[in-house]
Formats: sequence, structure tokens, C-alpha cells
Amino acid sequence: MTSTLSTRVLLLIAIGIAVNMALGQIAQAIKLPIFLDSLGTMVVAVMAGPWAGLLTGVVTNLLWGLILSPTAAAFAPVAGVIGLVAGLLARAGLFRGPVLAAISGVIIAVALSFVAVPIRVWLFGGVTGSGADFLTGWLLQTGRDLFSSTLATVVTSNLADKIATALLAWAILRGLPSRAVSDWPFLRHSRKAG
Repeated sequence: MTSTLSTRVLLLIAIGIAVNMALGQIAQAIKLPIFLDSLGTMVVAVMAGPWAGLLTGVVTNLLWGLILSPTAAAFAPVAGVIGLVAGLLARAGLFRGPVLAAISGVIIAVALSFVAVPIRVWLFGGVTGSGADFLTGWLLQTGRDLFSSTLATVVTSNLADKIATALLAWAILRGLPSRAVSDWPFLRHSRKAG
């Protein structure tokens, strides 16, 4: 655990948190139907592993909840799942190319839905103030129940968001020079041999 939370990993986590909050605020301010608030979490998870990714996601949302939006704190478990699953997928080699990164985004979106849907339904009645609420409202108006409307919204908005985020994380990490990433042993799972 000492190497897991070394000073440089903590610094990477801090950078990931700042990236998450900045991109998340931009997406929320312009009411995008996607969130863009987990790029830092995914990059940290791919570079430093699932536990660092989990910590990045959870701390991001707790800080965001304290500073900017109380709603964000309720989704800290969802952010943790994103980091944990991204790190596990990276360990399995699913960030080695763009197609694999996109598949990782799909898997992450499905995994987080198990946590996000109950939070949205039971704590917020399906409406959280994001741009994706439009879809929930529309589905409710077509006669669907709250749970299925929220499930469809979470899966739809997160598929687009997590695929885009996973592809961005892959592209960022691929673009880093070898000497910048050579000190991150976990990253070897996501780099092609040779």
C-alpha cells in the first residue's frame, strides 16, 4: 500500500481531481447530456491502478459536493466504481488501443449503472439537474415508470460519456513520451509491447 499511495501517486490523484472538476463544471454549465467529469479518474486508474482510480473518483465527488454542488457528493460511489473498473480493465489490457478503450467505456457505463440508477431514483426522484434530465422527463411522459426511465437515461448518457472519456484517456496516455510514463509500472498493462 505504501507504493500505491506514494507522493507521486497522490500528486497524480490531485491532478486527476482538478481535471474532473473543471471538465464536469464546464459540461454542467452548458447543460451537456454527458458529464465529462471522469477523465482524470480514468487516467489515474490506467496509470496507477484501480485503488488510485477509486480514490480519485470518490474524493472528486466529495470535494465537488462540499464546494460546488451537493448533488455531486451523492454520486461519490458511482465515481469510485468508474475508477475501480477502469483500473481493473487497464490491468486486463483493455486500454491498449482505441477499440479496446471504447469497449472499456461500455463496460464502465454498464457497471456504474448498478450504482447510479438507485441513487438517482431514491435520492433524487430521477432528476439531478443535469442535461440528461430531459431524457428522463421525456420517457416519463411517454408512459414509462421512473425506474426504467432513469435506467434508460443513465445508460444512454453514460455510454456516450464513458466511451468518449475512455478514448480521450487512451489518447492522452498514448501521446505521453515513454520517459514520462516509464516510472508508472501499472501502465505497462495498457502499453503495447515492443
